[in-house]
Amino acid sequence: MARPELRITVVYCAPGCEDLAELTLPAGATVADAIRASGVLDRRPEIVSAAPDVGIWGRACAMTQRLEDGDRVELYRPLTVDPKEARRVRAEVRRRRS
Repeated sequence: MARPELRITVVYCAPGCEDLAELTLPAGATVADAIRASGVLDRRPEIVSAAPDVGIWGRACAMTQRLEDGDRVELYRPLTVDPKEARRVRAEVRRRRS
């Protein structure tokens, strides 16, 4: 049986900042509800312009995903470097050192 209230954590991390909010929301709440209730978008306006991806416990999900008690909603920053390009640069540096 579902609990009438959900305990949710909303997290956003960036270099030099960590924004963590613990909330109690009604059953049936979505990821979007949690983000809105956390106030993280008011405290971190840079998130709004980046249109971040979101996830629950490290797994990507939609803003309409319903939450369960104990979920950790995470807002992800866009990548600053393409992972493939970063590997190429590291390989080139290692090759030059050899």
